[in-house]
Amino acid sequence: MIIRYWINWKSLIALIALLIISGTIFYSNYLANKIKQEEKIKIEQWAEAVKSNASNLIMDTNLSSRILAENSQDIPIIVVTEKGVLLDSRNLDSTRLKDASYLQKKINSFKALHRPVEWKNPLDATQKNIVYYGESHLLNEVRYYPIVQLAIVGLFLVFLIIAQRTSYQNKQNQLWVGMAKETAHQLGTPVSSLQGWIEMLKEIPGTDKIVNEINKDAQRLLLITDRFGKIGSIPALEATNLVMQILQMVDYIKKRSGGQIQFELITSEAPVMANLSPALFDWAIENLLKNALDAMEGKGKITIQLKLLHHQILIDMSDTGKGINRKNFQSVFKPGFTTKKRGWGLGLTLTKRIIEQYHHGKIFVLNSQPGKGTTFRIILPQNAVS
Repeated sequence: MIIRYWINWKSLIALIALLIISGTIFYSNYLANKIKQEEKIKIEQWAEAVKSNASNLIMDTNLSSRILAENSQDIPIIVVTEKGVLLDSRNLDSTRLKDASYLQKKINSFKALHRPVEWKNPLDATQKNIVYYGESHLLNEVRYYPIVQLAIVGLFLVFLIIAQRTSYQNKQNQLWVGMAKETAHQLGTPVSSLQGWIEMLKEIPGTDKIVNEINKDAQRLLLITDRFGKIGSIPALEATNLVMQILQMVDYIKKRSGGQIQFELITSEAPVMANLSPALFDWAIENLLKNALDAMEGKGKITIQLKLLHHQILIDMSDTGKGINRKNFQSVFKPGFTTKKRGWGLGLTLTKRIIEQYHHGKIFVLNSQPGKGTTFRIILPQNAVS
């Protein structure tokens, strides 16, 4: 039996990055500890060389001087007496060391890093000198290198995620546009044929009522075709009376919703003018109304409140339906999300695209309580107001 392991490439990249970072941190710590031990030996040798120069007894003066020069090139050093009197310093700003508080601060920081080296002055047995030392630039660079690398890898991963998300969104947009254009194309031929049959029916006496109703459906199909045709292109926005536009859609849905559904439109400003694509905006409102009807299951009330606030148009659509769980407030706009037994869960996704991409507004769930109802809010920005 052959077992195949399919590894998601994103997880693989994350795993590789984690291994690289972990290995770098481990090796950098190893190098840092090694350099730290070498610097400790150098300081001890430096201290011995200092004593040698002071007593001129332990080793050759030229050798001790060479050790002094080589072993303190990059390591910050402070030498003080047992009483805290500064005797010498290396690789530090000597002018600042004249400040007692700065000197003590440096001594405390060095003491926290390393155990100081002590020795008695060969010329004065009662005097004990203490060497405090810090870390070289090399040690600091090795120690902080993993952090720099982590930041670089982190930026790379962020860039990768953004690029992947952008690519996914572009592909999704192409899919939406392709489906919409194909739907408009498929509807075009039968609708044109239907209009031809309507013209022929008009010539038959006694068919006026039937022709009118069929013509309404044909015009509706033309509107749907026009809506799908506008997906993927930049629609022309025109100054529109928002109140009348919403009322027309409410009247259309009201005739098809049954007698147990109540509709109410509340507005303090009439008319409210906005720059809209009427066909697409109607589609968004229709989707919200149908969503509310499905949530109420044939009985309840839909309230639409329209107002101006801080130079923005606010449209709140409330229903008395079954409500939405708070955890699903964002999910309701995702493709495929639905609580109904039928449908593809695309209505609110289309609505969000129409409001945000084509009208540069916002739409979100303002509030909702299971069993009590839901309120969606549409915000059209200031520049949408005529």
